[in-house]
Amino acid sequence: MTQTEHRSATRPVPQRTAPPTVAQALHRMVGLERTLPERDGVAVFNGVYLAVTQEVADRLAAGYFHQGPAAEELAARFAARYLAAVDAAAGGRRPPAAWRPLFELRRHPGVRPVQFALAGINAHIGNDLALALRDTCVSLGCAPGTLEADFDRIGDVLTGLEEHIREDLMPGPDLLDIADPLTHLVGAWSLDRARDAAWGSFRALWGLREQPDLAREFAERVDASIGLVGRVLLTPLVGVA
Repeated sequence: MTQTEHRSATRPVPQRTAPPTVAQALHRMVGLERTLPERDGVAVFNGVYLAVTQEVADRLAAGYFHQGPAAEELAARFAARYLAAVDAAAGGRRPPAAWRPLFELRRHPGVRPVQFALAGINAHIGNDLALALRDTCVSLGCAPGTLEADFDRIGDVLTGLEEHIREDLMPGPDLLDIADPLTHLVGAWSLDRARDAAWGSFRALWGLREQPDLAREFAERVDASIGLVGRVLLTPLVGVA
């Protein structure tokens, strides 16, 4: 096998099989919440993501989304990528590069809960969302425009998630000091910018759908770059003056 053939054989391909349902994803997240230690970094993100997935499920049931079945498949595929990363780490395999910082540093005593939460969101939105959008379009045979309005509506739910993190997971009022390192770190990351970048990555992947080698290379580079941001977000800060 040539080096090119070996790389092609080991690269991920789009998910074309049916994903778990949103209800199944919620069930898995509830199970993780019950079994993971409270201070574990993955547990911190899981608790936040469980809340937002439940909100998405409630809005699906209420008919909030324009394309309900498509939005539900997108939400399920999106959640499945996080759960696949959990399963990879639990099975001794390497999760995607975007997720590795969180799994490697999940028990570091110098990392604050808000950092774990933002690192998980960074990995999930920065890497997984574009892939879930692409896989949903492939599965349903639809164009990106079909999902755009509901992408924005899911974004509204995610905005509430960011507010929850900043209000509930930031330590006490002493960190309102603009000179505090955690204040700088949290303020440097933006969910809105991450969402915009995810949509741009999705459009690029969709444009490359007839060139699978280029699409895989692009996805790998996005994955690696998101992992680098995650490592910065997880910079240990306990004891930093």
